[in-house]
Amino acid sequence: MTETVLNLENLSYSYPGGVNAIDGVTFSLLSGEKHGIIGPNGAGKSTLLQLITGLIESETGKIHVQDLVLNRKNRAGIRKNLGLLFQNSDDQLFSMTVKDDVAFGPRNLGMSPGEVEDVTIRAMESAGISHLADRAPYTLSGGEKKSAALASILSMDPGILLLDEPTAGLDPRSRRGLIRTLGSLNHSMLIISHDLDFIRDCCSRVSILHQGRIVSTGDTESILTDKDLLEQYGMELPFQLQRCQTCPSLPSATLSTSPLPSAASASLSASPLRDLLLEGENGSSSDGDKLLHELVK
Repeated sequence: MTETVLNLENLSYSYPGGVNAIDGVTFSLLSGEKHGIIGPNGAGKSTLLQLITGLIESETGKIHVQDLVLNRKNRAGIRKNLGLLFQNSDDQLFSMTVKDDVAFGPRNLGMSPGEVEDVTIRAMESAGISHLADRAPYTLSGGEKKSAALASILSMDPGILLLDEPTAGLDPRSRRGLIRTLGSLNHSMLIISHDLDFIRDCCSRVSILHQGRIVSTGDTESILTDKDLLEQYGMELPFQLQRCQTCPSLPSATLSTSPLPSAASASLSASPLRDLLLEGENGSSSDGDKLLHELVK
């Protein structure tokens, strides 16, 4: 039987003014599971993370992390088993170099210099940023900052990763890199995201949070392919599964990193569109207008 590493029992929380942010949430995260929490803005997703990490206290219910019930006395110890990746990586990076940021947590745990060096190197390798060790965090790209923040968490060796909108602000290449990195990790993960394609690529189970309640939980494919269910709670099918509205006969979009077929490549290379694309690199607005006109003809 798979172990439950995080269990929420009938959690409720209201903000001042009577805004009911979390309303009777019961939820379990299994060992090694990557579980997505999705829902529209205002559903209570970020509030749920704050409750799990003890930043705010629930009005009803209990939070079990491993075998411990979260309370004021033990929340400092429980937090050692929780690694929270902030939505804004700049809030998580503050040292002179990436390596110093990754080593900050282990140093404050009282590890020996040799142990700090070992865990820091392993964490940077796991996040794929060993080559950035001596860079200043402010010089990094958004994707590099996200990976550096993730490494700073991994160096603390938490059993559970909590990820708040991890793809926010990432370009496609950085996003794919993050998917590969998370897929290589064996940690239990609770991932909150509006990026349903990312959730589909990373998670085995998904829960929908709506108006503070878990309204549906199931395997990822059954939830994310149910168009009516998603639309009922203010969402849409992942882009991978949406059909082109202009060309309804085309198949659903799928992720692919393969090159264009040779015939398509030849067609593009000989077309006026290719010339417009090349001209558009110069950044003139007239070229952009011509390109837009060509695309929508």
